[in-house]
Amino acid sequence: MESLTLKSHLPPDFLADALRADVSAGLTGSPKSLPPKWFYDERGSILFEQITRLEEYYPTRAEREILVARAAEVAALTGAVTLVELGSGSGDKTRLLIEALRAAGTLRTYVPMDVSPSALLESGRLLVRDHPGLVVNAVMADFEHQLGVLPVGERRLTAFLGGTVGNLEPGPRAVFLADLRASTAPGDWLLLGTDLVKDPAVLVPAYDDRKGITARFNKNVLDVVNRELRADFDRDAFEHVALWDPEAEWIEMRLRSTRDQKVRVDGLDLVVPFSAGEEMRTEVSAKFRPDGIRAELAAAGFAVRGSWTDEAGRFLVTLSEAR
Repeated sequence: MESLTLKSHLPPDFLADALRADVSAGLTGSPKSLPPKWFYDERGSILFEQITRLEEYYPTRAEREILVARAAEVAALTGAVTLVELGSGSGDKTRLLIEALRAAGTLRTYVPMDVSPSALLESGRLLVRDHPGLVVNAVMADFEHQLGVLPVGERRLTAFLGGTVGNLEPGPRAVFLADLRASTAPGDWLLLGTDLVKDPAVLVPAYDDRKGITARFNKNVLDVVNRELRADFDRDAFEHVALWDPEAEWIEMRLRSTRDQKVRVDGLDLVVPFSAGEEMRTEVSAKFRPDGIRAELAAAGFAVRGSWTDEAGRFLVTLSEAR
């Protein structure tokens, strides 16, 4: 068996078609919106890595602190033979889980799932180099819609880290968790990272840093649409907005038009008017309460077996078992 394989489950032109559909729906909707997954081209991914190192952006550090302290406990509880990671990206934090599971003598296969073949192959090559005997079966697929392509059985642990689940609004999030449960066998495990509700004075700066890197990251979605769909968004005609919604308990990132303008999207044969001050939503990032996470997981068919926060109580990692 090869140590590293990559199998694509994406239809031809999947990303191009998905971008067209999302931009068309988002720019003709009211209010206007663009999904956050389109931040992450090569430049956007570099900008996000810079964000994770900012003083204001605590989630990455907090989650890593938890994994450093608890990975061995997760390994002992799950005895996982297969580790699946959704939206794996570079897989840096997953190394802590892999090392703990390998040290426990159980892990044989790592299955990263992402839409980026370069990210899957780059991280996969490093892992098989550093962990002789580990099999990496990379899966190129969309975790929101293609969970059914993942392998079932052999004491599977699925990791969904980084608080990414918070980018889904409550309805789609419930569907996603139910679909995830349907794709797993009873007794399989889910390790979920979620950011917690806290003082907006801590939350908002994490999405509106002093150096303006998050602002550049937010505006990068305009560059993606310009390049891929032949649009003429003027980055300088939009300003970055981050705000806390206390009722929904989420952060919203928006782009605010600084003037009346019309944007052409030639790839969609679309002209989109923006009025001065009009805001287009580019991301929601839900923040959670421990009881709420437990309830959402229970509704999807998962029973919580362990949960841990960092020392400052900013972030929560929850281990649950498929019932």
